Amino acid sequence: MQFLDDLKSLDRDQRHTVAASYLGWTLDAFDFFILVFVLKDIAKEFATGIPAVALAITLTLAARPVGALIFGLAADRYGRRPVLMLNVLSYSVLEFASGFSTSLTMLIILRTLYGVAMGGEWGVGASLTMESVPPKARGIVSGLLQAGYPSGYLLASLIFFFLYPVIGWRGMFMVGVLPALLVLYIRQSVKESPDFVARTHAKERPSFGAVLKGNLMLVVWAVLLMTAFNFFSHGTQDLYPTFLEVQRGYDSHVTGAIAIFFNVGAILGGLFFGALSQRIGRKNAIVIAAVLVIPASWLWVYAPGAILLAIGAFLVQFFVQGAWGVVPAHLNELSPPAVRGTFPGVVYQLGNLIASANATMQTGLAAHWNNDYGFVLIAEIIVVAIAVAALAGFGYDRSNRSFAGEGLGAAEKPAREGVVGSAAE
Repeated sequence: MQFLDDLKSLDRDQRHTVAASYLGWTLDAFDFFILVFVLKDIAKEFATGIPAVALAITLTLAARPVGALIFGLAADRYGRRPVLMLNVLSYSVLEFASGFSTSLTMLIILRTLYGVAMGGEWGVGASLTMESVPPKARGIVSGLLQAGYPSGYLLASLIFFFLYPVIGWRGMFMVGVLPALLVLYIRQSVKESPDFVARTHAKERPSFGAVLKGNLMLVVWAVLLMTAFNFFSHGTQDLYPTFLEVQRGYDSHVTGAIAIFFNVGAILGGLFFGALSQRIGRKNAIVIAAVLVIPASWLWVYAPGAILLAIGAFLVQFFVQGAWGVVPAHLNELSPPAVRGTFPGVVYQLGNLIASANATMQTGLAAHWNNDYGFVLIAEIIVVAIAVAALAGFGYDRSNRSFAGEGLGAAEKPAREGVVGSAAE
């Protein structure tokens, strides 16, 4: 298969870069998703309701744009590699500290700070990877990199399934310190982005604000797209375990098993549609994946038994994360070259900020409708799938754009040439 040949064509340094960025996003997502499995237990511990604890998810997501901006600007100034190491170390320490929370307020503060650290990882890792691999490999590598997100969810599912009865919710957070070990691997095996190294010799650097001003339409569209994308993922993932436990009455083992299965689907979907985007274009792959979520959603929520629910969840996540698998390549190809360490992460996390009320909104609506989480889940996903398909389908596309030889003067090039609906260079 062509995508396997593209992966095999990567040299040793490129493979280390892909591995480090994939693991960074995997372990970051693992630390994030630990919380979604233990909402009910934390609420019981601190004598409150699930919506109150879900506020921690909301604030984690809301804080991510701050991290994307801080770590992204640092990556554009000091390099992708050292900033990625600092970022991984930061979120690992904050995750570990969450396990020692003595009150809900303390937990919420720590999760908000964790959101800052989490917000920086994706943009820095994605730019480091996309600038390091050849254009022909971007599609499959994009899918592989984004597969880190469901891989992290899968890892959290496995820990919940096997260890939760022994270590409890506090122990789940303490296991989250393990990603700190990744820093040693990055320091030893990963090289700086060739694109960033070439830019260090430039005499002039346009400011981030100036680049954004010159690409205003692109920025607005990208933020809207990533808002829809974040509702797409968080709307199908964050409260699905709660739906299985509270509405369908499944215990932690069944819930964990279903989560393991649908995250396998998510990983496969990201790889499949990422590779497909290399052949049919980024926006076309996103549209197909988004539209196919709609017919799969009924089985995901209303299937009569655990096995059929698991199949529905597998299909939904295959398509949801399939669309997401295109995003790392898509945003990096659209990014103004001078701020590629900052732009993808900031627009992604600004979308997260707008969508950050998702968990609170879903729990609130479910409580209003007699804890009918299923109706809330399926109503949201249909609307959001249409939004993702429309925004991507009528938006920008610069598939397979070459990064080689881009000068700092090209900082405004995407906005001028990236005509809506055009893939032309």
